[in-house]
Amino acid sequence: MPKIIINGKEIEFEKGMTVLQACELADIEIPRFCYHEKLSIAGNCRMCLVEMEKSPKPIASCAMPAAEGMSIKTNTAYVEKARKGVMEFLLANHPLDCPVCDQGGECDLQDQSMYYGVDKSRFVENKRTVKEKYMGPLIKTQMTRCIHCTRCVRFATEVAGVPEIGAVGRGENMEITTYLEKAMESELSANVIDLCPVGALTSKPYAFEARPWELKKTESIDVMDAVGSNIRVDTYNWEVKRILPRLNNEINEEWISDKTRYSCDGLLKQRLDTPYIKKDNKLQKSSWDEAIDLIKNHINSTKPEEIAGHIGDMVNLENALAFKKLFKIFKSENLEFREKFFYINSSEKMNYLFNSSISGIDQSDLILLIGTNPRYEATMVNARIRKAFVRGTPIYSIGDPGNLTYDYKILGTKTDDLKNIFNNENDFSKKLLSSRKPIIIIGESAIELQNGKYIFEEVKKFLKNNNFISKDWNALNFLPQNSSTVGLIDLKILSEENEKSQNFFDKLKNNKFKILYLLGSDNLHIKKNKEFIIYQGSHGDRGAEIADVVLPSPAYTEQNGLYENLEGRVQECKKASYPAGEALEDWKIFNLIIKSIEKNKQLLNFDLIRKEVLNIIPNFSKINELPNFTDIKDQEVKTNFHSEEITIKHLDYYFSNSISRASKTMSECRQINLDQKKTGTDS
Repeated sequence: MPKIIINGKEIEFEKGMTVLQACELADIEIPRFCYHEKLSIAGNCRMCLVEMEKSPKPIASCAMPAAEGMSIKTNTAYVEKARKGVMEFLLANHPLDCPVCDQGGECDLQDQSMYYGVDKSRFVENKRTVKEKYMGPLIKTQMTRCIHCTRCVRFATEVAGVPEIGAVGRGENMEITTYLEKAMESELSANVIDLCPVGALTSKPYAFEARPWELKKTESIDVMDAVGSNIRVDTYNWEVKRILPRLNNEINEEWISDKTRYSCDGLLKQRLDTPYIKKDNKLQKSSWDEAIDLIKNHINSTKPEEIAGHIGDMVNLENALAFKKLFKIFKSENLEFREKFFYINSSEKMNYLFNSSISGIDQSDLILLIGTNPRYEATMVNARIRKAFVRGTPIYSIGDPGNLTYDYKILGTKTDDLKNIFNNENDFSKKLLSSRKPIIIIGESAIELQNGKYIFEEVKKFLKNNNFISKDWNALNFLPQNSSTVGLIDLKILSEENEKSQNFFDKLKNNKFKILYLLGSDNLHIKKNKEFIIYQGSHGDRGAEIADVVLPSPAYTEQNGLYENLEGRVQECKKASYPAGEALEDWKIFNLIIKSIEKNKQLLNFDLIRKEVLNIIPNFSKINELPNFTDIKDQEVKTNFHSEEITIKHLDYYFSNSISRASKTMSECRQINLDQKKTGTDS
C-alpha cells in the first residue's frame, strides 16, 4: 500500500483516497463544510486547507488526491492562519442570529467558528440579504445564512435523482434555489436539512419546537416500510419531536425517507387513550374491566372456527407471537397478516427475503424489477438502485412502475414476456445469463396475480438452473411493503399454502367469521355485516371505525420490540416515549383476556416471549446481522401458466398506515404531490 507522511507520521492509505481521507486514517480531524463522503467532491468552501511540502500555497485536502511520498502538515501556524482567513470570509455576510436559529447547538459553522473565528470583523460593508426560497412543506429556508457549500445541490442530483436544486448568479450574488420555486419531488428531500452545515435549510415542521440539548435521544429503527432504516427518536418529555437518521452503511447509509422522518407528528393525533364499547351504534368510553368482560362473553359463546384474527403492518414479533398464543387459547387457527392474498412459499426462508441484501445492490451488474415500484414501496432500496444506475448498472422492468428517478427499460407488461425470458426466447435472456451478479426483485403486485405462483417459482427455477442462487450470491429477491411481513411469515401467521389457501379471505369476504380480532390492522378491506369486531391499536383509524370494542395500545415508539427487515435482519425497536392515557402494551392486554377466560392459565411474559421468538426464527444469527444460511433446499414446485397483465398497484405513499394518515405533515406532502401531478406533465 502507498504511504503518506502526515505531521511527521507515516500513514498507509488506499489508492484513490484524498488527502483529507488519509488524514482521517491518522485520526486527524480536518474542518470541512462542502465535503461529504457520500457526495461528489466540490472543493468550494476551502475550510479543509492543509500545508503540502513544495506547494506555494495551502491546498484543499478534500480535492487533492493522496500520492506516495507526500508530506502534509495540518497543525502549523500557516494552516491555522489560512483557515481563519476562510472563516472570516464565510462570516462576512452571515447573520448573527444564532439565538433564533434552529441549527443552534448542532451547527458546523458555529462549532468551527469557536476555534477559527475572530471576535471582530474587518468588513464594514453592508451584509447581503437573500430572499427566502420555497422548497415545500418540509424545508424551511433562511438563505442569507447560506455559505454556498452546494451539498444540497449535489444530494438532489446524485442521490435523490431530482435535479431541482441549483445555483443562480455568481460570486457573492450566487443563490441556491429550486429553479421554479416549487416543492422537491422526492421522498428523500428532507435529507438536505441534515446535510446543510449551517442554518440555511432547517426543518419546517420542527421549527422552534425544542433545542437539541433538551431532547432525550433513543436509537431505534423505522417501521414505515420493510427496510428497517436505523433512526434516532428525539423526545421532549413524552412527546416525539423529531426523527433523524443513524449511520448504517448496510441498510440506509445516512439517509431516511420523508415519511420516516415526518410522520411522527401523527403520533400525537387521533390517539386511542381509553377503551371504547359500541352502544347504540356509537363508540362510548368504557373501563378495561367492562371491555374485557364483553370480549370474554363473546369468545365463550362462539365456536373456535368462527373466530379470526388479523395482524397489522407495524406489529412487532413479540406481540405477534403473543397474539398467536392467545388464539391457541381460543382454539382457533384463523390467523392472517396479508391485507390481500398473495403467494408465499414459506417452506424455505430465502423465498421471502431480499437475498442479495440492500448493500449487495452496490455489487450488481444487472437489475430486473418484476411488478414493483421500489420508489414508493421501499424508498431506501430505490436510492441504492439509483446509486447502482449511476455507476453503470442497467435497470429493466416487467410492468410499468412510472418515474423511479433513474432510467430503465420496460421489457413488457404481461406474464407472456416473463415466460419468453425463462424460455430464452428474448434478447434479455442472453444479457441476464452473461451477467455475474444479477438482481431480480419481485414485488407484491406480481405475486398477488392469479399467476403469482408461476411468476415466483419460475423465476426461482430459472435462477437456480443458471447458478444464480448459491451461498456466494443469491439473485432472488422478494420486496415486501410492510415492516412486519418477514417476521410474521417466520412465525407462520398465515393461511395454509395449499389449494384452500384463500379460505381466510373467502370467509372474510362472505362474512363467515362471527368474531374478528384486529391487532393494529387498519388496511384490511372488509365490509362489516354482523361480525363482532375487536380492534386493538394506537390510532382511531379504519380498524377502530368498524369495531365493537376498541382496546388502546402503544405506537411503535412507545414499546420495545423486535422487527425483521426485508433482508431477514432482526433489529430492535426501543421505547422512546410513553403510551397515551390508559393504553397498555399489547401483551399485557392479552394477559387481561387470558385471565378473564381461564383464571389459572399461565400468563404471558415479555422476556420469555422474546427468547421464544429468537428460537423460532429460521437461520437467525445475531441481532442486526443477516441470517445465516447453512444450506439451500433443492425444491421444485409445480405451476400453471396464465396469460395475464402485470399491473403495479398504486401505493398511497404518504397515507400508507394509520400513523402517516394522522400526520398533518404527510397530509400536506400528499396534497402537494397530487397538485404537482395535476399541473405537471406526469400522468
